[in-house]
Amino acid sequence: MSDQLVDAPRSRKPLWIGLALLLIALLVAGGAFALRGSGDAIRIGVVGASDPYWETFEEAAAEEGIEVDIVDFTDYAQPNPALSAGELDLNQFQHLVYLADYNVANDDDLTPIGATAIYPLGLYSTQHTSVEDIPDGATVAVPDDASNQARALVILQSAGLIELSDGGTIFSDLSDIDTAASRVGVTALAADFTATSLQDVAAAVINNDFVEKAGLDFDDAIAQDDPSDPNALPYVNVFVARAEDKDDEDYRKLVQIYQETKAVTDGVQEVSGDTAVLLKTPVDDLVAALVETEQVTRDASK
Repeated sequence: MSDQLVDAPRSRKPLWIGLALLLIALLVAGGAFALRGSGDAIRIGVVGASDPYWETFEEAAAEEGIEVDIVDFTDYAQPNPALSAGELDLNQFQHLVYLADYNVANDDDLTPIGATAIYPLGLYSTQHTSVEDIPDGATVAVPDDASNQARALVILQSAGLIELSDGGTIFSDLSDIDTAASRVGVTALAADFTATSLQDVAAAVINNDFVEKAGLDFDDAIAQDDPSDPNALPYVNVFVARAEDKDDEDYRKLVQIYQETKAVTDGVQEVSGDTAVLLKTPVDDLVAALVETEQVTRDASK
């Protein structure tokens, strides 16, 4: 066969070369599509991969021709660096305040590509059935990450347990507590330890991801914030991507699958104890809220 090609008339060589190049191009293009369609999965970092709705989400994505790999993290501090480093394609575990704090602190530009829900943050106790029952001078635990700590302190203030000298903002921390005017003392613990600390403290503000893992029901909260408040937009949870991937069609499709697949949203509600406020906030609004929150964060650090 090679001799025939060598001896072929010159006028036919361009045809063979062209056909060969076309075949190679088609193979390469096919391989590229295979990487996304049936090869490498889209890796999404979450906190709480054992929640059943994530398996439902993977199945719904597969029906749309998108393979998804849910990657579990136990620590909120891990998924953003993993996304920035390219170990993940997306993550979905945080609200905009947390994302803004991360971006500013790390000079990063991770960006939201879709909303999921706002979850109320609750105060729980295994020793007391109401806020009024908590004795003066008792100790209450809050998450130690900046954004959730500020939100938790505002809850404690609304419940009449503490007073904040700054009135309560997205940047309040333990130093803002007016101890003389407060009923209780406050200690900060890693978010995943607030639930397991309940035997040692009078009460604890516990993130939704850890409520049921601690054997609690969402109805057990003795105080919580109002996730339906329009001012709560910075606390909407979001899918997050690297800035250069924000327009990726498959990523945007995954957001749509999450928001519009009833089996997924029903699962989210079940896991949240029917407390989640599901949202489809326009991406432009999410980005605008992030930019504003980042600027406030920078101003506060000056």
